[in-house]
Amino acid sequence: MFKKLLLAAFAAGLVSATTLPLQLAPAQAGEMVAMSCKDAAKAQYPDDRKMRREFKKACKEIWKVAQ
Repeated sequence: MFKKLLLAAFAAGLVSATTLPLQLAPAQAGEMVAMSCKDAAKAQYPDDRKMRREFKKACKEIWKVAQ
C-alpha cells in the first residue's frame, strides 16, 4: 500500500513539474533586456560602490565584444 502511495505521489509531482511554465512573462523579459549595465550593477551590489564600478566596467566590456 505504501509503495502505491509513494508511486502515485511521485507521478503526480512529475506531471505537475512538467506542466509548470519555465519561461518568464513577456513583461519581465522585456524589463530584463532594457536593464543597463548601471542598473544591473546597482541590483547586484546595492551597498558597495567599488564593486558596482567594477561590475559596470566588466558588463560594458562584455557588451562591446558581443556587438
